[in-house]
Amino acid sequence: MTDAVAIVGGRVVTGLGEEFDGGAVLLIDGLIEAVGADVVVPAGARVIDAAGCWVLPGLIDPHSHIGAHEEANGPAGFDGSEVSSPVTAGVRALDAINIEDIAFRDALAGGITAVVVKPGSGNPIGGQSVAIKTAGGRSVDEQVIRAALGMKSALGENPKQAYGERKQLPSTRLGIALVIRQALMDARDYGARRDKARAEGRRSP
Repeated sequence: MTDAVAIVGGRVVTGLGEEFDGGAVLLIDGLIEAVGADVVVPAGARVIDAAGCWVLPGLIDPHSHIGAHEEANGPAGFDGSEVSSPVTAGVRALDAINIEDIAFRDALAGGITAVVVKPGSGNPIGGQSVAIKTAGGRSVDEQVIRAALGMKSALGENPKQAYGERKQLPSTRLGIALVIRQALMDARDYGARRDKARAEGRRSP
């Protein structure tokens, strides 16, 4: 038995450049089946009257720290930056997320259905970002869209403050650029050694 829901009568914005009034969005078993001004609503479908409302796709926040920099939880909920080293490429924002953070409910209430959670900006290279849904799971693993989405890098005041207070590299933008440049060169050199080892039938370094 299918679960059909039709949102009708609103101003529909498809997210693909189309907008129209009085259209319908038909969902079957939680998935969008049809969008348009002439959608046929099947018998027995639950109808939501959206007259006077805008009907939009779920919004995506491409740069957030929710779940890792928790709302109203003080230092115990601040896990976004591992500032023990200027380069922490191996850490993952995924491992810091508390899925019970009220920020997820706040985001969903504002129409944000997916977020990219990044490590903080304390390091020149801060770690791996994750894309997750803001609802739908009882654990963070159930909400993951992509576990490793990209690498967080920061060139500015936050790394200067984090390491300048310790009187260590990098305490200036010059030093931050050096750290990032060296890390990228090391990664390039490692990749070359790995590819050569594989081509020669040896174990990767």
